[in-house]
Amino acid sequence: MDATRHTGPGASLRQDSALKHATGEARFADDLPMPPALLHAALVLSPVAHGRLAPIDLSPALALPGVVAAIGPGDIPGRNDIAQPRRAPEHMLAEGLVEYWGQPLAVVVAETRDAALAAAAAVRPVIEPLRPVLSVEEALDAGAFLFPPMVMARGDAASALAAAPRRISGTFRAGGQEHFYLEGQVALAIPGEDGDLTIHSSTQNPTEVQVMAARVLGCDQNRVAVQVRRLGGGFGGKESNASWVAACAAVAAQRTGRPVKLRLGRKQDIAATGKRHPFLYRWSAGFDDTGRILALEATMAADGGHSVDLSGGVVFRSVTHGLNVIDVPDVTITGVACKTNTVSNTAFRGFGGPQGVLLMEDVTHHVARALGTTQEAVRERNLAGGGNDAVTPYGQALEGDLLRRVWAECRDGAEWDRRRAEVDAFNARNEVVRRGLGSFLLAFGISFGIMSMNQAGALVHVYEDGSIRLNHGGTEMGQGLFIKVAQVVAGVFGVPVERVRITATSTAEVPNTAPTAASTGTDLNGWAAQIAATTIRTRMAEQAAADWGVVPEEVRFEEDEVFAGNHRIGFGELAHRCVANRVSLSQTGFYKTPGIHWDPAAMKGEPFFYFSYGAAIAEVQLDLLTGEHRLLRADLVQDCGRSLNPSVDRGQIEGAFVQGLGWLTCEELWWDAEGRLRTLGPSTYKIPGSRDVPPVFNVRLLEGAPARADTIFRSKAVGEPPLMLATAVWNALRDAAGADRLDLPATPERLLMAARAAQG
Repeated sequence: MDATRHTGPGASLRQDSALKHATGEARFADDLPMPPALLHAALVLSPVAHGRLAPIDLSPALALPGVVAAIGPGDIPGRNDIAQPRRAPEHMLAEGLVEYWGQPLAVVVAETRDAALAAAAAVRPVIEPLRPVLSVEEALDAGAFLFPPMVMARGDAASALAAAPRRISGTFRAGGQEHFYLEGQVALAIPGEDGDLTIHSSTQNPTEVQVMAARVLGCDQNRVAVQVRRLGGGFGGKESNASWVAACAAVAAQRTGRPVKLRLGRKQDIAATGKRHPFLYRWSAGFDDTGRILALEATMAADGGHSVDLSGGVVFRSVTHGLNVIDVPDVTITGVACKTNTVSNTAFRGFGGPQGVLLMEDVTHHVARALGTTQEAVRERNLAGGGNDAVTPYGQALEGDLLRRVWAECRDGAEWDRRRAEVDAFNARNEVVRRGLGSFLLAFGISFGIMSMNQAGALVHVYEDGSIRLNHGGTEMGQGLFIKVAQVVAGVFGVPVERVRITATSTAEVPNTAPTAASTGTDLNGWAAQIAATTIRTRMAEQAAADWGVVPEEVRFEEDEVFAGNHRIGFGELAHRCVANRVSLSQTGFYKTPGIHWDPAAMKGEPFFYFSYGAAIAEVQLDLLTGEHRLLRADLVQDCGRSLNPSVDRGQIEGAFVQGLGWLTCEELWWDAEGRLRTLGPSTYKIPGSRDVPPVFNVRLLEGAPARADTIFRSKAVGEPPLMLATAVWNALRDAAGADRLDLPATPERLLMAARAAQG
């Protein structure tokens, strides 16, 4: 091993399990060796969307061979409640009332998975149907909200709107999105001595799994240990939904006294778990002849489904990102979460931000069409900073100069002016096939909206041979978190990253952690690990200083060695010296994001640690006879600060953009009139494939980006922001179709209708 090879912060290293993923050696929850006496569980799901549920008869399941137990709501030893604290209860297994098609009613446990599935299918619940509410429009007009509206306001929007020289209104819809992680929901619960329970869960939130399992079991949390080495994708779908899946397995394991695995098949997974929130937008804007937007009143209505889940955070982020990079002097944005009889919608990459930033893209599009100018000109006229206000309506300032720099680099690198002329010339020559060019500029706030979630813990051990063991509260789901945090620790000690042993996330090692979400995984866990490692390094430096008769500040850790003046020792040798001299080489680290605050009643504060900026330009080709389109080219510029791992960050940018492309163009959830979800697999639900990636795909990290000293090694988060850069494709498609309104996803059918409407 070459100890001089740079593997610390800033090095382009592959994800720690990349080779194992490629060879199939990586173990996920379903790949773990089967413990002795393992049982398998299956769910009984509701066949109707809404109705009164009679006490469920599980005898048909118990009568089948191989069935060991059947569990209904009355068999839960603790509380039948999987809601977050301080929220209205939400049943793990339905009691008395069915709220959506696919709602779990019971758990069946058998010797084999096939036997469990057959037994679950044998149960025939008795449900008196009630009329379901399936559309967000119906719920919005009826005032059926999951919680009171969130209103962000500045100035007097109503008066400014009435006084504006020109006014325009609009309405549009954006659909939801299925997570479609490669690895489905799965949990393995293993009973131990004295009521202890170990749960292997595919979760982004081990602590919530621990909390929910302890709640339904009626035991202390210290009896439940949750462990996860890696997830086969999460995207937010395993932030809260994984908790009730694991809780079902936990109840079954306690009931039978045997290990129980619950793995949802793809159709059951899609039916029973939440999605990205669909949104309905209604807005009115006032502006002048220069394109300056003077006033805005808008309502953004999220379809929350049947329960709150994480809708509060989603609506918060959509409202705070409703203006995105645009300054509007007088504004009122109202965000609501509507209650419908569909699966409870949940976190999804971007967490309401993608839905929020669509608002001003629609407003600027309509203002530009009304004035006969370009959307880019309207955006630049109203861009935060410069001659406009840089402070958002909730009180936090954007960096206007950095916004303009990101946009300028993207525009120049993509050769906007030349390509705009080429697209116009192409369209002048072609009546059937048209091209479109669109752009987008983003400011995305980084932090959890709930202040208490902005914390993390880590545990670092240095052994006497100089090897290091790292554990923290973040989960690895393919995004490269583990290698980044390992690079942080390697950088602190000045050792190759190969010396840092990455270990499975465990509530038994690091407790009370936040979920790996909101693009905060590296920020939070990286700082916690850095704090722990720095404390150990300080102790080691003090030992070296005492041995050499120097002050600790002179001691340097570099290239797997320790130096001071003419003194030199290997890192492992110094670790051995510390152990011999009874110096502790183990330390926990704790970090909480500084400086953030939020008043939810006033909707004011500084809820974000910083903003991540990005820009995108997309070129599309559209067939006006069929509505089919192709993304020809995408140019992205993303601000990552001083990237901890440029290779990983580029992968995140590319993957997020394509996932955003899927949400905006081809991924369509469809319920029938009875509230049954009909897009339950890849035959009916279309995620983007390799051929949807643009043949010209230019991704650039902003070079020399201003670096904050208070971010981990001056880096910036990159998990979620690039997904929103795909909004440029929406703008490009509207440009190609000449469309005034284009609902999302922009499927061939919608594009065809929009183009025909534009043609009169």
